[in-house]
Amino acid sequence: MDKEKVHTDQKIKLLFRHRSMEMGGVEKVMLSLLNHLNKEKFQITVLLNLNQGELRDEIPDQVRKVFLAEGKEDFSKNFLIRKLQLFLRKRKLNKFRENPKIIDQQILKENFDIEIGMTYNDFEAVLNSTNKNSKKVGWFHSEIHLPKLQPLVPKILEHFPQFDYMVYCSKRIKDLMHEHYPNLDYPKESVIINAVPIEEIKRKAQLEGSGEMKKRSSIKPELAEVHAENFSEAKSESKIPQFISIGRLHSRKGYHKLMAAHAKLLQDGFAHSVLIIGDGEELPNLLEQRKKLGVEKTFVFAGNKMNPYPYLKNSDFFIMPSESEAWPLVIAEALILQKPIIATKVGDVETLIAHRKTGYLIPYETDEMYSAMKEFLTNGKLVSEIRENLVGIEKQFDNKKIFEEIEKIFFNLVQSKI
Repeated sequence: MDKEKVHTDQKIKLLFRHRSMEMGGVEKVMLSLLNHLNKEKFQITVLLNLNQGELRDEIPDQVRKVFLAEGKEDFSKNFLIRKLQLFLRKRKLNKFRENPKIIDQQILKENFDIEIGMTYNDFEAVLNSTNKNSKKVGWFHSEIHLPKLQPLVPKILEHFPQFDYMVYCSKRIKDLMHEHYPNLDYPKESVIINAVPIEEIKRKAQLEGSGEMKKRSSIKPELAEVHAENFSEAKSESKIPQFISIGRLHSRKGYHKLMAAHAKLLQDGFAHSVLIIGDGEELPNLLEQRKKLGVEKTFVFAGNKMNPYPYLKNSDFFIMPSESEAWPLVIAEALILQKPIIATKVGDVETLIAHRKTGYLIPYETDEMYSAMKEFLTNGKLVSEIRENLVGIEKQFDNKKIFEEIEKIFFNLVQSKI
C-alpha cells in the first residue's frame, strides 16, 4: 500500500506549547486556532507549563489539554502554604526543563507530527522535545529591535534556525527581523495575520448585564472599581465621554503616558474618563501614579474581563497607547464594534487603520495622545465621519483564508516528512 496514502488518511497530530492562559492576544490567537482548525484532519493537544489564567477553561472539548504544574488558582489561600506551593512548583518546572524526556514519557505519552511554540518563550520547550521526528513551528509576535527585548535576543537568534517553519503575525515583524539580522539562517516562513472572530465579538457585545457576565468576570476583588452588572447604568447616567483601552498592564502598553495625557486634559477643562480593562505587573506603579495625579475617580482599572466587549460597545472611543505591538487583535475588535480609535503607529496598525478616516494614528508620545484625545472630544464632525466609515469594515477580515493558509503549512510539513 502507498506509504503517503496511509499517512495522510490519518489525522495530523499537533502539539501546541504555551506557558499559561492568562488573558492576552497570543492566548486568543491560540484559542482561535484550536476552535477552527479542521477537526476531521487534525488531532490537537495543548501542553501548558501552568494550568493558570482566566482562559484556562476556554480550550475546546475536542482538544486534549495537559499541563506540567497547577495554577495559582488551585493553591491554598494560606500565605505560608501558598509560598511553599510556589517553591515546589518552581522546583518541579526546573526538573522538567532539565530533563524534557520526562514530559514526553510521563505526561504526553505520544509522539506528534508537528510541535508548535506560540511565542519565543515557548521556543526552547519545543526545540528540546525528545521527539526528533516532529516538525517544529514557531509563532513570532515581537519587534526584535525593542530595547526591552534585547536581553532575550541572543537566545531568540539561536532558536530561529532550528525551526522547520516560522509564522509571523505581521509583515512589520518579519521585515524588522530581516532588516536587523539579514544573515541569519532563516527557516521557511510566512506572514499570517490573526483571525478575528467577528460573529462571536458581536454576540458577546450584547451580553451586558447578563448573568453570564457576572459569572465569567475574572476581576479581582481589590480591583473591582467597575462591575459588569452596573456598568451600563453608570455609563448612561453620565454624559462625560469615555475612552476605553484593553490590554495587559505592562510598561510597553503606554498606560503611564495615557494617564499623564488624561490628567492634562482634565486640567485644561476637557471632561472625560478612561476605563482600562486588563491586569498585570505594572498595576502597582500605575496606581501610585494615579494617586499622585489625583485622577482616582476618572482613570479606572477594571481588572481582567472574560467578556470585555460590552464595555467596549458602551464606551465612546477606543485608545491603544502602546510602545510596541505586532498585529493587535484588539484593534480589529474595536473596528468590528465600530468604535472611533486612537492608536500609536506601531506594528501593522497602519494596515488596519486609515488616519482620520477609520481612526486616528499617533506617535508614541504623551503630547500626541493629549492632542488626539482632545480632537475626539472637540471635533464632532471628524468623529461622525469616522463612525460612518466604520460601517461594514468587518469585510476586510477574511478568516477562512487565514485558516486555510495555516492548514496548508501543516500539510506541507507533514508531506515533507514522508
